[in-house]
Amino acid sequence: MCKKLLSTLFFLAVATQVCASPEIIAHRGGTGDAPENTVLAITKALQNNADAVWITVQMSKDEIPVLYRPSDLKTLTNYTGPVSSFNADQLATADAGYYYGAPDFLYRNKGISIPTLESVLTKWPKTKFFIDIKSPDASPDTLAKALGKVLRDTKSLQRTRVYSTDEKYLNALPKDVQRFISRDHTRTTLANILLAHQCGISSEESAERWYGLELKREVDVAEKFTLGEGHSPSTLIWDENAMKCFHAKSGAHIILFNINTPEDYQQAVQLGADGVLVDSPSKFNRKVNL
Repeated sequence: MCKKLLSTLFFLAVATQVCASPEIIAHRGGTGDAPENTVLAITKALQNNADAVWITVQMSKDEIPVLYRPSDLKTLTNYTGPVSSFNADQLATADAGYYYGAPDFLYRNKGISIPTLESVLTKWPKTKFFIDIKSPDASPDTLAKALGKVLRDTKSLQRTRVYSTDEKYLNALPKDVQRFISRDHTRTTLANILLAHQCGISSEESAERWYGLELKREVDVAEKFTLGEGHSPSTLIWDENAMKCFHAKSGAHIILFNINTPEDYQQAVQLGADGVLVDSPSKFNRKVNL
């Protein structure tokens, strides 16, 4: 018997069947509920029944993967400079909750630090994690080697999958590290379906394929004419035809980003998305009635 899903908050006020619902994935650990990419955020996300956690990783000066997203520490912490300027031990003393929740800054000086990837995977040995590489100045080969070692040492190869907006980081990963299809490839395929009505899933793509992209994505469309090239703005919005194309070959998994309204969530459910990336797991907390 299919389990019925009821929301505890207004985001899921309409009953939905569990068997048809996408996984709730906590974006940056659950950045809407606590300082992003921190142990506190992940703890809250799992308490709110998130099915998986999306974390952002950079590499420290001593080549240790740590959880942090912006290019400069001053964006979120009381430190200044790139992550790569500090050792992991130094980053552990930064205040990762320093600027969160203005104007009250309730998480400032609460001991919320920048954790290492290894410590997070060790703390939650059964949780599914999606790892987003955001290391702007790291060598792809060096980062890939360090990341692979952590995943093997923590026995996390089967419960993690790596994403990056920069394809060179995906290409550098060891073969035993699971990854997404590149963002550029996903976006191009979606554009061809929606704008050119062409379904072209390459036969070279593996049977097990994971795609991640926004439900709605603003793009610049370039058209070539006899006298030159023209550009016009457009919005790519996933629809049933796009889903059918991506699933034309078995093994496709689709994660839709920026799902933070009840309308977008219901659209993701109707499309049959495998997962939705949400900022606030507390607003998508689910109670299951047998």
